[in-house]
Amino acid sequence: MIHDRCLNNLENEDLEIRFLLEAIFLKYGYDFRDYSKAHMKRRIMHRLSLSELNSISQMQHQVLYDRVFLETLLNDFSINVTEMFRDPPFYKTFRQEVVPVLKTYPFIKVWHAGCSSGEEVYSMAILLKEEGLYERTQIYATDFNVEVLEKAQQAIYPIDDIKDYTYNYQKSGGLTSFADYYIARYDSVILDHTLKKKIIFADHNLVTDGVFGEMHVIICRNVLIYFNKELQNKVFKLFYESLRNGGFLGVGTKESLRFSDYMEKFDTISENLKIYQKKFEA
Repeated sequence: MIHDRCLNNLENEDLEIRFLLEAIFLKYGYDFRDYSKAHMKRRIMHRLSLSELNSISQMQHQVLYDRVFLETLLNDFSINVTEMFRDPPFYKTFRQEVVPVLKTYPFIKVWHAGCSSGEEVYSMAILLKEEGLYERTQIYATDFNVEVLEKAQQAIYPIDDIKDYTYNYQKSGGLTSFADYYIARYDSVILDHTLKKKIIFADHNLVTDGVFGEMHVIICRNVLIYFNKELQNKVFKLFYESLRNGGFLGVGTKESLRFSDYMEKFDTISENLKIYQKKFEA
């Protein structure tokens, strides 16, 4: 009897979450319906525990009539775990395998999708600068979270993180001193303003927005793990259509094209580091 009651409560909870996500989509156009159910449930229950609301149904009412609360919830849903030169072997392999191909192009377009607060965008800017490619590159850095985009544009990060960032930079094959790329100010560092020169930050939602055409490189790392398989395939289709023939796709170490509908349309540069190249089509 108690077991049945617990099951009923869980089913009701899941239904309430489904209705909440449907309400957000119908009223505001943000579509989280195909995000991982476990991830969304964790984030919603976390916000519920911090609020004065008693149920997810009350949260739905709050979202529909309180834009400020919606923005708070969107920040909860946004994936903002990142760091500069995250997974250094990825950047090292990018230098070795991708950069030589990029050097054959007169102009390069790079899309950082789900860029969060910008650390990995600036990492790529530094890498391209060191390889002599930055001046002929245009980087598009996008996220659906306007708040983190503003942080990314500021390029100001906690000084406590610099030790880890320096270690990552060195392990990624950095060619100089990481200290050359920032100025320390009290408890923060400000990145060299020239790194922003070729970066355009823009609001873009991978779930609902369209193609970025003719990209040479797309980087979207540690975002797809929060999507279900159907949504992953939808986003891989978006990336495929946004890449030029021979363009490169980099995803997170726990993500893969292997079981997607698009595996046969890419060559694998590194399955371990999740770097792929779009096959040439006639």
